[in-house]
Amino acid sequence: MRRRTGRPRLVTAAAAFALAAGLLAPLPQATAAGPAAPPTAQAVDGDLCRGQCSDILPPGQNGNATLAEILAHQLLGTRPGHSSDQLSRYDSLVGGYSGLTDARMSEFFNDASFGVPENQIESVISPRPDVTITRDKKTGVPHIKGATRYGTEFGAGYAAGQDRLWMMDLFRHIGRGDLTPFAGGALANQGLEQQFWPQAPYTEADYQAQIEHIRTTEGERGRQAMEDAQAYIDGINAYRVQSKNGRYFPGEYVLTGHIDSITNAGEIKPFTLSDLIAIASVVGGQFGGGGGGEVQSALSLLAAQRKYGVAEGTRVWESFRQREDPETVLTVHDGTAFPYAGKPGDPRGAALPDAGSVTPEQLVHDRTGSAVTKGPRAAAKDPVRAPARLAPAQGMYDDGVLDPAALNPRRGMSNALLVSGQHTAGGSPIAVFGPQTGYFAPQLMMLQELQGPGISARGVSFAGVGMYVQMGRGKDYAWSATSALQDMTDTYAVELCAPDGSDPAKDAVHYRYRGECVPMEKMERRNAWRPSVADSTAAGSYRMQVWRTRYGMVTHRATVGGKPVAYTSLRTTYRHEADSIIGFQMLNDPSYVTDARSFQQAAHKIGYAFNWFYADSRTAAYFNSGDNPVRAANVDPALPVRAEQQYEWQDFDPAANTAAYTPFAEHPNSIGQDYYISWNNRQAEGYAAAGFGFGAVHRGDLLDDRVAALVAAGGVTRASLTRAMAEAAVTDLRGEQLLPELLAVLRSQPLTDPQLSTAVQRLEEWRAAGSQRKETSPGSRRYTHPDAVRLMDAWWPLLVAAEFKPGLGDELYAAFAANLAVDESPSAAHGPTGAHGGSAFQFGWWGFVDKDLRQVLGREVQGPLARTYCGDGALTACRDALLATLKQAAARTPGQVYPGDAECAAGQQWCADAIIHRALGGITHPAVHWQNRPTYQQVVEFPSHRAAP
Repeated sequence: MRRRTGRPRLVTAAAAFALAAGLLAPLPQATAAGPAAPPTAQAVDGDLCRGQCSDILPPGQNGNATLAEILAHQLLGTRPGHSSDQLSRYDSLVGGYSGLTDARMSEFFNDASFGVPENQIESVISPRPDVTITRDKKTGVPHIKGATRYGTEFGAGYAAGQDRLWMMDLFRHIGRGDLTPFAGGALANQGLEQQFWPQAPYTEADYQAQIEHIRTTEGERGRQAMEDAQAYIDGINAYRVQSKNGRYFPGEYVLTGHIDSITNAGEIKPFTLSDLIAIASVVGGQFGGGGGGEVQSALSLLAAQRKYGVAEGTRVWESFRQREDPETVLTVHDGTAFPYAGKPGDPRGAALPDAGSVTPEQLVHDRTGSAVTKGPRAAAKDPVRAPARLAPAQGMYDDGVLDPAALNPRRGMSNALLVSGQHTAGGSPIAVFGPQTGYFAPQLMMLQELQGPGISARGVSFAGVGMYVQMGRGKDYAWSATSALQDMTDTYAVELCAPDGSDPAKDAVHYRYRGECVPMEKMERRNAWRPSVADSTAAGSYRMQVWRTRYGMVTHRATVGGKPVAYTSLRTTYRHEADSIIGFQMLNDPSYVTDARSFQQAAHKIGYAFNWFYADSRTAAYFNSGDNPVRAANVDPALPVRAEQQYEWQDFDPAANTAAYTPFAEHPNSIGQDYYISWNNRQAEGYAAAGFGFGAVHRGDLLDDRVAALVAAGGVTRASLTRAMAEAAVTDLRGEQLLPELLAVLRSQPLTDPQLSTAVQRLEEWRAAGSQRKETSPGSRRYTHPDAVRLMDAWWPLLVAAEFKPGLGDELYAAFAANLAVDESPSAAHGPTGAHGGSAFQFGWWGFVDKDLRQVLGREVQGPLARTYCGDGALTACRDALLATLKQAAARTPGQVYPGDAECAAGQQWCADAIIHRALGGITHPAVHWQNRPTYQQVVEFPSHRAAP
């Protein structure tokens, strides 16, 4: 059965034909807004990148579509201009990287020079007399030039409205937890509000307090930041009003019932400063958080202790926890240590739950209607697709509602490769780096250039919080980030109590705080929805409820030593979602960032957990940002801790959620190292991993091995570093890093079974060819070694279970698997971005398998597992287990390995891996080749630097 990919999510076929027949009148299309100005040259003279800065952001800059454009897309397959013109070049690098040269860079990336040459100007508008927005013909990126600071920021907001008005509206509602009343009751919409709102269930007073905190405590920069943010909001609102009056607003407003297509009656609600905080809470919570998960961590520790006894069980658990595995890949690899969040020598204050007592806190109440179909597959055709997907039969309440406790909070995916100038052909550092924010239509980020008083930058910003460029280039430097994931979130066990002094129930809503029995604060969101043209689900409603304490939000309830407790989650950036605006302001200020050290100081002002990378013509550098709390002595950050004052963060003030944070020097940082890589791996020696999965084999090895080889050879170029990234992007981590040990075990004795011999030969041929998941030729949709890829996809989960489950037992194996997914291969729907999400191999058992097999083979292992599991340590028994599972895998048909979904028929291997942009509106895009690569990516080499003032 042939299935089309890239089908629209928001407009049903019946609705489209009804609209086309005139039941709803299509709106007139407008190509520009505001008073037009004649095209004028916008190129910036003396651009110090001299044509050696490039970038790419698929699918395209334009993320808005009128109703007429949505209908034309639905019926005719057309797309608005600049909505998809970066996708094919992004996709084509898969087939073209091997022949890439510096001269061919423009075939795969945009020119990221400042300004627009006169012959490349597509349009120029001036929404105010003090700002012009120039768009180039090739990409439609807005180049915003302001004569005043206010005009510059107003122009940024106006351009954001032009390119992302509908998406910004979605995300402010996601942050506020009321997406379903706005966009409909589809499962994915409910999943989004259930995923994000409980992390930051703010009241309007909470939003205003955060705004005032920045304005009053950050001095002149804080005051300026809030003025910039207001100007940005003013620009968005100006476009909002003009597009509504001119009837060229996004067509989704008609399809969701907010505006009448005939009378134009209805409203696009004004944006406010507090909307920026709501959007920032979504962005920061998704990509800049770190830590948490201590309850599940404690459950796996208890399972290990039940299996082996307290002492041996703890040793086994620590070996799987891998806080500081000596074999893991590091970003700072020169031996400099940055001790943080390690295992204490004399742990105290831990609050482990009693066996069987943990229950997740219920989020959803009072459900009515029939909007939800059980099972995560029901989200396949919903209008708004969730960034995370759940594995079948996991993470669902009995009524089919998404359980937010089961959503994986860890998000990484971004990567960076930098080489210092002493190893490059041109003598200047080279960087290939970018964030991976998932594949959406339109993209979560948007490109822009900002030139105005105190601002000079080009790059990307998350739509809705784009008053500054968040990752990109400045006058003579470039910067980017990857999610760092260090431990900034802790779980506290608050003792429950009753105001009358009686014994509290497990569901009590009072708790002890510093000796007093105080009430929890109930945070509620009541959401109702109705059927609309865009959403065929029935009308319904439900209520979300979160209990808030001074130690954060309640996530679970349990007993500890027989006493009822509530487990709460507290992160340092809670109530401080927008504080990082100061750091971004500095990064955009050419008078502040003049070298690597000033860059590091700017990055230090960013409270979220990110790895920041920098390159100018002289230096490559790195800094790890984040509000890392200073914990009480001997508190173990990997486990829940008692909510008592002696175990709180140092200087903890619950009213504002502030504490003492580790100083600049204690954050991993480096200037001038021979090279840097990051793919969400550990940062440096002593900097303990915040979760499971940072062991001997990590996705970062795919970059580290290649970049180290380039540096050893010398003469690195932009093209050669990009080729290293692109090759790693299509390489199967298991094939490159694990197959050697697996094959060594299998070949330890002669193979006599013809079927197994053939299977092993196919795997060996694939390994010798590079273990890639790559087409035979561009557009063939067939991998060069399809049988070997299918074997590995089928074999891996079977071999892991056969290797570890007999020794660990069912309970402990399941507990460890709950901490760390066994496999995140490209076609796995449970990975960091779900099926068709591009990113893969972030979390998995590759490090466990590697160490265990080397132990079986008698090879050297640093930081070994506490026990040897495969075959109970016997090579022959291990080999038998691997062969038995390989035979099972070989017998599985393509349809069984790739069962098919809403996008792909069963057995379609290439399609199962393919990247498909999740529609956040009415425009969709065709599937493209899988690659494990940043969404936005820069390739930069500055040949010169500003002269000293």
